[in-house]
Amino acid sequence: MKRIIIFLKYLLVFVLIGLAILLFYIKTMLPSVGEPPELKVSMASENIVRGQYLANHVTVCIDCHSTRDWSKFAGPPIIGTEGKGGEVFDQSLGFPGKYVANNITPYHLKDWTDGEIFRAITTGVSKDGRALFPIMPYHNFGLLDKKDIESIIAYIRTLSSIENTTEVSHSDFPMNFLINTMPQKANLSTIPSKSDVVAYGNYIATAAGCKNCHTKEEKGRVVGEAYAGGFVFKFPDGSIVNSANITPDKKTGIGSWGKEQFISRFKMFADSAYVPIAVKQGDFQTTMPWTMYAGMTEEDLAAIYTYLQTIKPVENSITKFQPAKD
Repeated sequence: MKRIIIFLKYLLVFVLIGLAILLFYIKTMLPSVGEPPELKVSMASENIVRGQYLANHVTVCIDCHSTRDWSKFAGPPIIGTEGKGGEVFDQSLGFPGKYVANNITPYHLKDWTDGEIFRAITTGVSKDGRALFPIMPYHNFGLLDKKDIESIIAYIRTLSSIENTTEVSHSDFPMNFLINTMPQKANLSTIPSKSDVVAYGNYIATAAGCKNCHTKEEKGRVVGEAYAGGFVFKFPDGSIVNSANITPDKKTGIGSWGKEQFISRFKMFADSAYVPIAVKQGDFQTTMPWTMYAGMTEEDLAAIYTYLQTIKPVENSITKFQPAKD
């Protein structure tokens, strides 16, 4: 019996030493995605225009990196705050830490090389080597065409410089270790031909993060069917919005929607007659940046619709909004 106790003590010591070595490795050797590429993006007008379109209406970088007006439906960005950063994603919203969107105007990025910005967008590693929490879906952006990422960089270089120093993000335990395992090397692709509507639609849907927000997760793990909805978004007042089922299921998804209905659902927010709706506490609210996606071209929206009609239909009824409990 005494020998067994001694053995267990030694085993515990070895386990603790092994765990300490593992945590030391994760904390000091990861993330490991390589050095920033040697890169100088072209500031040609066509690149800036393409980047403006992507950052505002597809990848919606300007959404999280600006100040959103949550007194209005869908929290449209406040004009004049584009890129200033500061939006907070913290424990009250269900995150394992406090994550603050960086200032991406030239005020903050003036000392960043194009390669350092490229690495952050596509792999999730900051200028100083810190791992970024994947609120920004860098795993998606790392699958896009290099030219599109360069266009986004060109565009954000043209933003008005806004003096705003944001708080450095931090993770709670154990995420402060796990976050270092999340960044990964980019696996860039080429934009599919628009004639291949399904492949092109998949590309645009990936850039727009449709799958990320419309697939249920629990504690960072996917637990639901792709695109079947149920991802929980919490608001500071305690209300909850659940993402919609956008699979082609006719009963609970968008299988009964026509292409024009899908497009018009977005475009209604770009109509000159649309007036942002004031939202009071307890009213239906959403994190879906409708006013930004509304600027997507009808061709790109149609491609997304066509792609979504090819995925597996999943019957999954969603309660979209739950007001805060008294």
